[in-house]
Amino acid sequence: MKKHLIFFLLITASITLKAQNYRIGHLTRTMTDPSRNRLIPVEIYYPADSDGNNVPFTQQPITAPIVTFGHGFVMTWDAYVNVWNALVSHGYVIAFPTTESGFSPVHLEMGKDLAFLVTALQAEGVTPASPLYGRLDSAACVMGHSMGGGASFLAVQFNSSIRTMVNFAAAETTPSAIAAASGIVIPSLVFSGGNDCVTPPAAHQIPMYDSLASSCKTYISMVGASHCQFADPNTLCSFGEATCTPAAAISRTDQHDVMNRYMIPWLDFHLKGDCAAGATFDSLLVIDSQINYQRTCQLCPAPTSVAALQPLTWSIGPNPVRDHLTIFFDEASVGRLEVCNMAGATIFSQIILEGSHSAEVFLNGLPAGTYLVRYYSPFLPVSTRTFMKQD
Repeated sequence: MKKHLIFFLLITASITLKAQNYRIGHLTRTMTDPSRNRLIPVEIYYPADSDGNNVPFTQQPITAPIVTFGHGFVMTWDAYVNVWNALVSHGYVIAFPTTESGFSPVHLEMGKDLAFLVTALQAEGVTPASPLYGRLDSAACVMGHSMGGGASFLAVQFNSSIRTMVNFAAAETTPSAIAAASGIVIPSLVFSGGNDCVTPPAAHQIPMYDSLASSCKTYISMVGASHCQFADPNTLCSFGEATCTPAAAISRTDQHDVMNRYMIPWLDFHLKGDCAAGATFDSLLVIDSQINYQRTCQLCPAPTSVAALQPLTWSIGPNPVRDHLTIFFDEASVGRLEVCNMAGATIFSQIILEGSHSAEVFLNGLPAGTYLVRYYSPFLPVSTRTFMKQD
């Protein structure tokens, strides 16, 4: 039945995860680390009111936390448009060092670059001549993909102002990122791909996660996700990935959606102090069929609003239905929506994000009959509605 079904779910923007309409400003700079006499070319993206190079910082009254991001082996910063679009739109500044891009990278130098750029950007925020003057928060995260993910483990030891670490398909490095993890006590979020054949989790991300000394750490394995799909399409990464198996079992778009689903609330909690975002992160983990996870902490264990504790009121219509069904939520919490047959087998499943008040399920190709809609929430009992599909 499932293969004959064409479903498309339209969900209104989430209060917690929706883009906040910041446009993308861009600066190219070269920073100098005097302790190493090292020049560090860097690409910086920041919230603006119009897209472009050297455009003014947004006039909206925000101060943006800082993220520095390390690229993968023989990859360049422009493979991560998906990352900077997601972060900048949510009010973050992100800096990509373009160093160590050749075939003989020095992992430790990349780690030091990531750490130094946190300090350099913090200085920009208090320098009157800088276009970032007065607009940067001191809160910072170090982040990276593949080689850059491994380098993020190395970076933490060089800058005590880094509050949290996030990485994607992190690769073991020289010196060892696994060994460096034993000295890391800041909150850490480690992503892996279930179908990553380039840096298999058992040899890379899992021992890194296990070695972390942090009392608050989370490991998320995306079901069917690949190594290269954490980034935008990249020829060299794809070439390397083509020589091994298994291949990705989900689309790049789906992989990015899952990344953002957790990356944004994790950062909002740890860098902006948003407890509601922490509760969203906690809630999604336990209902999301697209991931497997481990964790040592909850970010914000209790519901943050009275609404989250009230019985959920929702309805469906029309009933009977021919083409598409609309689901209406009076007070939506984080949850999962499922359409099932009367035997209880799930035909379709979709995460509902906080703030969603309606969804549409298109039923083209679904045989006539009686079906169930189920709504799961970590705060509420499972609730069910029945509908009749007509030809």
